[in-house]
Amino acid sequence: MFTGIDEVDWASLRHAYGSATDVPGLLRGLASADTAEREAALDGMYGSVHHQGNVYDSTLACVPFLFVLASRPEVRDRGAIVELLASIGAESAGPRAGAAVRAGAEALVPLADDPCPGVRRAVPGALVRFLDEPERVLALLRRRSTVERDEQVLLALTEALGLFVRCRPERAAGAVELLAAQSGPPYAPATRLAALGQLGLGAPERLPSDLVPTAVRLLRERSERRAAGPDRVDADTLVGRIRRLRPSDEEGAYLLRTLHRALDDRVADRIALLVGQLSGPDPMDRCNAVWMSAGLFRGWRADFSAPVSLIGGQLDGEQDQLRDAAVSVLVDLFGLAAPAADELHALVTVRPDLWVHTWERGRPSLGGPLKALARSGDPRAVPALSQLLARPVVPGGLGFEIVHLGPAAAPLAPALRRRLGQVDPDSPEAAEVAAPLLAAVTALKDPAALPEVLRLLRGAPDGLGAREALVGQAVRALDVLGTAARAATPVLRGLLDTRHAALAAGALWSAEGDAAAVLPVLLRELAHGRSRSARTAAEQLGRLGAAARGALPALRRLAGSGRIWERTAAAEALWRIDGDPEPVLPVFRAAWSENPYSRGTIAGCLAEMGPAGAPLRDLVAAELACARRHTARPGGYGSHDIAQDERLLADCRRALVQHSP
Repeated sequence: MFTGIDEVDWASLRHAYGSATDVPGLLRGLASADTAEREAALDGMYGSVHHQGNVYDSTLACVPFLFVLASRPEVRDRGAIVELLASIGAESAGPRAGAAVRAGAEALVPLADDPCPGVRRAVPGALVRFLDEPERVLALLRRRSTVERDEQVLLALTEALGLFVRCRPERAAGAVELLAAQSGPPYAPATRLAALGQLGLGAPERLPSDLVPTAVRLLRERSERRAAGPDRVDADTLVGRIRRLRPSDEEGAYLLRTLHRALDDRVADRIALLVGQLSGPDPMDRCNAVWMSAGLFRGWRADFSAPVSLIGGQLDGEQDQLRDAAVSVLVDLFGLAAPAADELHALVTVRPDLWVHTWERGRPSLGGPLKALARSGDPRAVPALSQLLARPVVPGGLGFEIVHLGPAAAPLAPALRRRLGQVDPDSPEAAEVAAPLLAAVTALKDPAALPEVLRLLRGAPDGLGAREALVGQAVRALDVLGTAARAATPVLRGLLDTRHAALAAGALWSAEGDAAAVLPVLLRELAHGRSRSARTAAEQLGRLGAAARGALPALRRLAGSGRIWERTAAAEALWRIDGDPEPVLPVFRAAWSENPYSRGTIAGCLAEMGPAGAPLRDLVAAELACARRHTARPGGYGSHDIAQDERLLADCRRALVQHSP
């Protein structure tokens, strides 16, 4: 089995962690009769020899031995070895790796009829990718689809047919016909769902016109068949108990995910599919739908009130997994979670134990149900938040969530001031504790908080790291108070020669309205400050309006030559100071296309410009017509992107109204 393995100079080869001298041991471990040893060896292969999908010279040296292992019936877990080979040969691993696996692909052909279902499940996709005989591959897939009885293997064969359609479009007709046949009776519901998903990915024109009701019906039929099967027996272990409490259905999740990928921008159909599944009787189906909804909400725009309301309906059941999944999705929706607010409030009311999440290490954090309710802007979150502010330890980040309540959070102002007064500026945790509280005070524009903000500002000298962030947040809190913060002017003047100069100058302008005192500082930061300081200086100059006309030449230079954020801020300041759209609109148009994250700032300014912004009406109209969120991208994105995108859409609507003749 390992003939020639000792003749390889493994010491001269490398993997992710250096010398490959341990690789022969890993290869031999894959053939072990001991389950734990096999699993450790496979972990080692993925952890070092094929670390994070990378291919090294030692990886290529392993390929012939992996083919031998996959072909020996006495070796267990050979399906995992075939999957490892397929991963090594993937396109992302490079042409040498693909060529190495293709060179041995003939050895995979007899494995399509292997007695082990795990092997038969792993082989079809690998044959499509690496056996350069498409007609032979298609014939093999057709034959196996006819005789195979294992449902998991049938799903793998269906997926391989879909892959064949996408990889070999010039020879796809036969595979498409097979998929079309598998999408109907007498095939099992899971196979039919898989075929519909693969048709959607490779031949959407062959999908039935009643796809969504058909898919929902098949999902329910599949669930009924699963429920009628033998009960799963879990060992009396911790893992077994967790499985009993938290059921999962990976196959169902995969089938649903494939359908959603196939539907892509057909958002109305995707919503209907989710609604159908969320309305079904099976909790596993509903849980899969909840998790699937998260990607739809984050990546696309639509009226999601129907599925959000149904997700809210999952909060009052006895399934912990379903409730936790629903909360996890709702907490990322911010204002879009409003249709589920009644259910969130009910959960917060009856389960105060969920108000706080306690970690093994670090500060406790705000629990999901209360966080989702606050982020939705619902004032019913205020009483619970008030109780948390009265506890000895305030959950980390609580103040940041209070911000989303807007004016409804006013009753919390006294408690916020009291907690600010308890922060020790000299504590290493001062910034971590104070920043959320300062954010909430800033949102409320509470003038009574002035003494506590000043105390923190005086006690946190300028410097690097967390203290710097604390100073910046405190200055912003003073800025929103306007003339009510005049008592802070000596402290603000003391910051005009620090890294916070631009922010302090803006707060000083709000307090005193003395352009002569702040204009030289802002001009200095505009010309000689760091990139962030220059951007902040431009933003503050725009607030001065006509009083900053002396800064126009410098702003024009920055608008024409700075980085994108500096250019955008400078262009906005030019408009606010001079009111001339001619030098502003070209900068906005270029930035809009260059970086989608700039669109929120630009759209807000266009809404204020009125008819002067009409030449960019095409950008605003195109944004509103786009089905995808402006930050949607492969690989995931932060939950706050939903809130940012919704604000962008609101500003675009305002701008479009303002631009109308």
